[in-house]
Amino acid sequence: MPKASDESPPCRQSLLLSQPAIELGAVLTSDSWKGPLGVQPSEITEVLNSPISQELLARDLTRLAYVAEDGTPRSIPIAFTWNGTEIVMCTAKNAPKLPALRHNPAVALTIDTEVHPPKLLLIRGRAELDVVEGIPEEFLEMNGTYTMTPEQRVEWEAGVRSLYDGMVRIVVTPTWAKLIDFETTLPSAVEELARQRDERHRA
Repeated sequence: MPKASDESPPCRQSLLLSQPAIELGAVLTSDSWKGPLGVQPSEITEVLNSPISQELLARDLTRLAYVAEDGTPRSIPIAFTWNGTEIVMCTAKNAPKLPALRHNPAVALTIDTEVHPPKLLLIRGRAELDVVEGIPEEFLEMNGTYTMTPEQRVEWEAGVRSLYDGMVRIVVTPTWAKLIDFETTLPSAVEELARQRDERHRA
């Protein structure tokens, strides 16, 4: 699994904030929700195809946010895989999140690093649920990054197949995406404050 470098200068965000606001325009999409038509597919593709986004999409875990049936928010860590156009997660057929996703399929995903400055990939989309018999290949793939001997792998896979008679694939096609790396991109609120500061300095 690609690991983010921990050698980035700790003051990189301060350095970025000291630059003219015009240089902050590398933010590729606005993070105000405008619905699926608010962001062009080409913009989403540009965000997701960036080298940093590709590193993040190769990680093991994402945080899946959705609204539970009682109307309260949920955010859960879950393994995923990226197939080039979709994020695929797998879960048990009796998972409590499935009725909630059927009722309200709108979801948000966060994939990030733990170093400073962090790198964050924010994604929104609609969850499509695909009930499958047996074990989806994506589930085996996303768990294949853990170190196991060939014998352990055989034993683990046999245990999985004996536990699940089927699973549900949660498939999300991004309808919005934003990358924040605190080097070329910032949260929109911080970006706005930087622009306001620069306007005051020019006045």
